[in-house]
Amino acid sequence: MNTPQTDISIFSSLRFILVETSHPGNIGMVARAMKTMGFSRLVLVRPRLPNALTHEAAIQLASNALDVLENAQITDSIDEALKDCRFAGAVTSRFREYSPPIIQAREAAAHLVSHPDLNPALVFGSEKFGLPNEIVEKCHAMISIPANPHYASLNLAQAVQILAYECRMAIPQETLPDQNVESAGFEDKPATVAQIDGMLNHLEEALTSIRFLDENNPKKLMPRLRRLFARSRLEVDEINILRGIAKQILHKNTPPEK
Repeated sequence: MNTPQTDISIFSSLRFILVETSHPGNIGMVARAMKTMGFSRLVLVRPRLPNALTHEAAIQLASNALDVLENAQITDSIDEALKDCRFAGAVTSRFREYSPPIIQAREAAAHLVSHPDLNPALVFGSEKFGLPNEIVEKCHAMISIPANPHYASLNLAQAVQILAYECRMAIPQETLPDQNVESAGFEDKPATVAQIDGMLNHLEEALTSIRFLDENNPKKLMPRLRRLFARSRLEVDEINILRGIAKQILHKNTPPEK
């Protein structure tokens, strides 16, 4: 497989094809899984219910991914679903005697991201019966998700989520849209060496004032604290907090002037 190129058009070119899905709720969960990873092209082949995309369970479980449902395509055949597709991967855990080459999910994702111009597709079978042999044989590869060999059963939406995640992670991260870091937690500027040294000197003075540190026999306390703080990758605000603590300790332990 080739090394992934700096290209995020896979988000619009990759289609997720669900064959004969039984439960509308699973379709809704698939839509949610796809949108979470940035994908939007959903195709249904002969869903069991004709109103699968507008069914209450599908809408409820899609959460805020209703646009994926609204833009989904319904077809009567796998041939129509795979129209113009130049690479199709059948996602299945069941071995077939005459299957196409078997590749694992991560390897498949790297290939898809490297070749978005192939109009690639991932094909998933029904909840009860999986993919029939005739559909698997139409595909260029059979994609396997590494799992417990004694219980390799995955929910349809789980399987879609894993493949969508692997595809997203195969894209060079610097080419992805903003990741909205603020939503994942606040991140301040890293502290400089001088700021860390100043904080440690301040802290040493405070620890000496409360006799936690014997300045005549300090042993290895300060080097150990320096090592501790080095592992934590201190930020500027954290330096200020620690210096504030040291300042308060010194204030409480400074005898009042006579």
